[in-house]
Amino acid sequence: MDVLGVDACGKQGWVGIRLTDGAYADSLVEGRLDTLIERAAGAQVIAVDMPLGLVEKGWRAADLAAKALLGVRRSSVFLIAPRPAWQEREYSAAGDRCQELTGNRLSQQAWALAPKLLEARACWLSDERVHEVHPEVSFCALADGVPLAYAKKTWRGQHLRRSLLAQAGIVLPELLGEADRIPADDVLDAAVAAWSAHRIALGTADRVPEVSELDAEGRAVEIRF
Repeated sequence: MDVLGVDACGKQGWVGIRLTDGAYADSLVEGRLDTLIERAAGAQVIAVDMPLGLVEKGWRAADLAAKALLGVRRSSVFLIAPRPAWQEREYSAAGDRCQELTGNRLSQQAWALAPKLLEARACWLSDERVHEVHPEVSFCALADGVPLAYAKKTWRGQHLRRSLLAQAGIVLPELLGEADRIPADDVLDAAVAAWSAHRIALGTADRVPEVSELDAEGRAVEIRF
């Protein structure tokens, strides 16, 4: 059984870690997500670290639940504005629309996700195999529900994350091929997304919130792990 975990990696585009029967198989890097997905045509489940489902008003319950779950790592979860805000072309207009629909403005950090969020959302809407994940939520689950004490860009944080993956049977080799040039934290995020993808494929994955909201397209707005 093949699955794919995907993380956005700045100017390089997207990095994917593919698992076969729960073990590391290979890495993929592409500038466009749809191209990356095409290359992993045999994957039963594709887990992407990017907000995918959008509500019409208010903040997503998935983000609020993830923040509550993560404790010291709660700042890693951005509150994602309602769908109408993402239809705006400029940050100021998107902020105004977000203020109208949530009572607060959209953060600049969240708005910076716009190009990749819309790209990933298009893949999600066209492919039932695509699911939303959040790496820190997944790593928390790997650590028996304990939020990780060290941030992912620190040496101790990266060592801890790699160790947790190895304990779960995902041993990342020294030479990753295509992903060798990708920052370590993005590779680790893609790998734990793949761990969640494997759980989704097995039917053992959890989700937040417990009761999902629905996107305007009728798909569940949830974070799987």
